[in-house]
Amino acid sequence: MTKLTRRRLLAAGAAALAGPAFAQQPGHEQHGGHYERLTQPGRIQKPELAASQNVFDSPAPRAADPGRWSAKAPLPLPRSEMAWATAHEGKMHVVGGYAEQRVDRPYHHVYEATVDRWRDAAPLPQGANHVGVTFLDGKLYAIGGFLEQNRRPHPHCFVYDPASDTWAGIAPLPAPIGSAAVVGFGGKLHVIGGAIGDTTETKTSINWHRTYDPKTDRWDNRAPMPTARDHTGTVVIGTLIHVIGGRVDSFHTNSNLHHAYDPAADTWSPRNPLPTARSGHGAVLYRGKVFVMGGEGTNRVFGQMEAYDPATDAWEQYAPMLTPRHGLGAALVGDAIHVAGGGPIMGGGVQSAVHEAFVVG
Repeated sequence: MTKLTRRRLLAAGAAALAGPAFAQQPGHEQHGGHYERLTQPGRIQKPELAASQNVFDSPAPRAADPGRWSAKAPLPLPRSEMAWATAHEGKMHVVGGYAEQRVDRPYHHVYEATVDRWRDAAPLPQGANHVGVTFLDGKLYAIGGFLEQNRRPHPHCFVYDPASDTWAGIAPLPAPIGSAAVVGFGGKLHVIGGAIGDTTETKTSINWHRTYDPKTDRWDNRAPMPTARDHTGTVVIGTLIHVIGGRVDSFHTNSNLHHAYDPAADTWSPRNPLPTARSGHGAVLYRGKVFVMGGEGTNRVFGQMEAYDPATDAWEQYAPMLTPRHGLGAALVGDAIHVAGGGPIMGGGVQSAVHEAFVVG
């Protein structure tokens, strides 16, 4: 086990930042040095290019209470393209991604909100980026991912037991997939969309929808998505799975589509589209609404926070992120949305250790 795998606990006191105003808010100037390039070792300041690429405005109506963001303990090292995060019992897990000049890292960092502290957990058996992760019945599942930079997916899948801090292999995917959405519902995993292709020229989005049953260790096919997409934001709301935004082959062709899947009927239906088309964003169910934050587009890194109310099929905007990022880890920890890591500029050239949390009220 290398020294990169096990690092000492990293804690950082965090001062609250910015109020609930909707105007563009200041970034983490105090986080200078919490960035690193993919092609060169050593910490750097936030790239100047970020200022010209940051977007904070949303066309959605403003929420009565916009909420507020605050800085939290940064990740132990700058990371991006983990593709999401997941939480269980008050702890957020961030797995895989780009870091320290590699795109196939097995890092597994765990954040404990009660003490504002990160720790290392057992590394992912197969290092990769854009790994699909979720908790189901107390176990963490890691599905597929890319072995090269946003390409060359692998089919391997693993399950992690927090009690023993150990990983085990499960049945591989029927075919390699990266950047797929993964959620747990009704005792099964749903793996939706994603991308395939071993080169940049052959990479393409897919509409595949597969389920995994832990009891039988088998995969099955379900009704595919109406439109092939990857890098989506996907959550379970009640009895439905919502797939929001994403890209069709590239972030140059981002989508604002929003579909809901009914597992009981094995059918898809459209919902009110995402106000800001984006991909590589976070999506978190918080107080009955889906909050979507971050993501990227052509020469754009989004900071706006837009929330969907399933009761009214309507969107509204909340306070934007302090530090716009894409390819980030976002999850609900306690009564706050935590967003860790991610790229501050378009593409995977720079990673960040920035960690911010959002609350309403």
